[in-house]
Amino acid sequence: MVSEQIRFVRLGIGEGAVPYQDAWAEQQRLHALRVADEIPDTVLLLEHPPVYTMGKRTNPADLPLDGTPVVEVNRGGEITWHGPGQLVGYPIVKLPDPMDVVAYVRRLEEALIRACTEFGVETTRIEGRSGVWKLGREIPDAVVDPSQVVEIGKLTLRMGLPLGIDPRLAGPEYAPSNAGQRGDDRKLAAIGVRVARGVTMHGFALNCDPDMTWFDKIVPCGIRDAGVGSVGSELGRGFPVAEALPVVERHLAAVLAELPEPSLAR
Repeated sequence: MVSEQIRFVRLGIGEGAVPYQDAWAEQQRLHALRVADEIPDTVLLLEHPPVYTMGKRTNPADLPLDGTPVVEVNRGGEITWHGPGQLVGYPIVKLPDPMDVVAYVRRLEEALIRACTEFGVETTRIEGRSGVWKLGREIPDAVVDPSQVVEIGKLTLRMGLPLGIDPRLAGPEYAPSNAGQRGDDRKLAAIGVRVARGVTMHGFALNCDPDMTWFDKIVPCGIRDAGVGSVGSELGRGFPVAEALPVVERHLAAVLAELPEPSLAR
């Protein structure tokens, strides 16, 4: 397992939503303690007041056009939004040697996929794209445009996705990226992580039932040929963060416990 125990800290939801900078400071504090083996693996679960954050790969064209402030962060990924109605998780986890960040991201995806199934929403992964997705409806008699397909070994990229995707992201559990053969895919959960000195930071954001108009000012995660969605919109009812929290916590505990024990020396 990851450590002798995995500690979950419900930092604040609803009226107790945690400002982004406060949560970032707490992440850094816990990260230093975990590197020093002074605390067990720890997962922060919370809501934020509305905030846009941008990862290292953000395209300036994807930022809000009206000058809305955006917080720069040192995670992977691009621009996204956090706010009320969204469950955010920050795992501070020491990864085993040899370190496999892709495998770690896939475990986060797996926990959220299992949780969504329990909520009554079937989700999946999409090749070349991190996160948890609800696929659009198949379009009858659709024909894939060969000009939008690039073959790299066993990995097929569609819709002009950038090259350089780790081939381990291909597999039977990944749906093919859209090439006009179905309606709009919808991302229900975004993932962006950083690993420093063998310990993870940042994490995931699951759209439970937020005001989706917040995403209208940006190009979420830099993806223009798909949309964003929420568990609530898929279920057709209100779905508060408080309802999602214990289920997500339980599935995170299960998948993180499957990681090998990290070595003490780094």
